[in-house]
Amino acid sequence: MKTTKCLRRSVLNAMLSIACLAVAASAWAQEWPSRNITVVVPLGAGTASDVGARLVMDQVGKQVGQTFVIENRPGAGGTIGANTVAKSTPDGYTILAYGALAGSNALYAKLPYDALNDFVPVIALGQQPLTVVTSPARGFKTLGDLIATAKAKPGAMNYSTAGVGSASHMGAERLRVSAGFDAQQIFFRGAADSLTEVVAGRADFSVQPFSNTLALIREGKLVALAVSAPNRVAAMPEVPTTIEAGLPTDSVYPFYTALFVPAKTPRDTVEKLHRETAKALLAPAVRERFAGLGVEPMPMTLEQFGKFFRDDVAANLALVKAAKIPVQ
Repeated sequence: MKTTKCLRRSVLNAMLSIACLAVAASAWAQEWPSRNITVVVPLGAGTASDVGARLVMDQVGKQVGQTFVIENRPGAGGTIGANTVAKSTPDGYTILAYGALAGSNALYAKLPYDALNDFVPVIALGQQPLTVVTSPARGFKTLGDLIATAKAKPGAMNYSTAGVGSASHMGAERLRVSAGFDAQQIFFRGAADSLTEVVAGRADFSVQPFSNTLALIREGKLVALAVSAPNRVAAMPEVPTTIEAGLPTDSVYPFYTALFVPAKTPRDTVEKLHRETAKALLAPAVRERFAGLGVEPMPMTLEQFGKFFRDDVAANLALVKAAKIPVQ
């Protein structure tokens, strides 16, 4: 009888311990964030992903009462910074803000992480159109003029990009494949350098995020031939889309910045990050700033964005194959 009572007491104590652990775990998840959070942007300061992340995460920080520290870790097409997040502790205190995770996944054969299995897609901060720009000295009045010239002299034309796997690289490849012409790639270590080449006339054209080109277009240093987007941009309504310029719908390359966390991050934390970011994206100051940059909202649930990202990974793999881009 005594043995039975002891056994019952042991079982009860074990059950109480398990219950306490469950309560503690739940409380820990609900307390997120209880300290500063690092947001890794695997590109340089001033890039579209960097600007968007700083704007939105500053608002999220005000909402949750913590500081989101932006940490720029450029290099190797963004894979260095992405790997930092993939290998970090999955507790919600290290976040990736990136717009080319799907593209780099298609371009690099031996990545130290798996884009689909080592990250949880949380939320898109917005989609920004890419702009096809050229120097006024080139004399191209329309996108059709540029394409006709490129087709007349296959491989003679060149275009500048911000690096392998960047939106400017993949956007130009999407345009080239869709329009059916060949051109030489000139890679640089950032958008500023690649656009300088176009302004100087050393590169024939570039396909860059809208925010990188707007000031140079308004100053008359660049000519916008088209935007790679489903619709025209309110800040530049006179510029047609690539579809309006006569290209098929696959000429549009979706350039977006999104938040990702390491796999195995607690679901409660992921859901709270999604909710607070979605709320921040509706803040008047954020919406106004994004509108000026041509950034369009991408409202999706967690599940919807997860599917969107998986589809984007597949689309980039198909683009690399169609464009015959050498896998690094």
